[in-house]
Amino acid sequence: MNILVIVVPVLCLAAGLVIFTGLRRREAGSAAAGVGHLSGETRRRDRKSRKPDALQEGTTGRDVERASVLARKGGELVPVSEPAPPAPFVAPDADQVGVARRQFLNRSIIGGFILGLSGFGAAVIAYLWPTGGGGFGSKISVGKLVDIEAAIQAGGGFAYYPEGRMWITAYPASALEKARAVYSSAELAGMEAGVIALYQKCVHLGCRVPSCATSKWFECGCHGSYYNAAGEKKAGPAPRGLDRFAMTVSGGSLTVDTGAIIQGPPIGTNTTGQEAEGPHCVSGGSH
Repeated sequence: MNILVIVVPVLCLAAGLVIFTGLRRREAGSAAAGVGHLSGETRRRDRKSRKPDALQEGTTGRDVERASVLARKGGELVPVSEPAPPAPFVAPDADQVGVARRQFLNRSIIGGFILGLSGFGAAVIAYLWPTGGGGFGSKISVGKLVDIEAAIQAGGGFAYYPEGRMWITAYPASALEKARAVYSSAELAGMEAGVIALYQKCVHLGCRVPSCATSKWFECGCHGSYYNAAGEKKAGPAPRGLDRFAMTVSGGSLTVDTGAIIQGPPIGTNTTGQEAEGPHCVSGGSH
């Protein structure tokens, strides 16, 4: 029994030594034969001895973290290039800065002038451009003749229409024979229908001529020019009778063309023979 206790361990130890020696010889033989396989121990030693490459100077903490993540995933550290140095500051040329400022001011002034002149030119063109939507300078449909005659009677012999800057008065049928020898067909078209359209402006200096309720004439308050109800000159410095507009009558309605101003009749024209029917509203007129 005592012998077995000693022999068995010795045999086991000897067997283990033989097996270990055989394994070592096999690995050495494989390496010598050029098979190219590394033992597990060799690979473990290589992994333990492997050290990361030194990072270049100037590497940031973020770069180190990124390289560590790559190493844990089996990659290698990525070398980081050194950042380029900042460009040196160069002060701007004072002469160039001055020129740029002068150019900006000059162009701003010129642009302001051009903008102002453009606005003024557009306003002038808009003022002079003929309007097609009615009003002075266009053909105005005044209305039915019966309504116009009623307005003349309500105004004491005068009806004023501000949209055409005109007076409309009644023209007697008894004066048509004389009128045909003096007035144009554009004027006679309305006169034969019993009305006449007169421009409100005095032909002397352009004042607006009001009607006089007592004399039943037009009497200019600026310099005392007198005109009868048909706009024919009676007294004062006016060089002729009131200017008037071309008229057309269609279907019992009157249309006045305020864009066609007809020069008033010459001094001495008196087709209606109307004299002042009462006191004058403006003094100073001389016959």
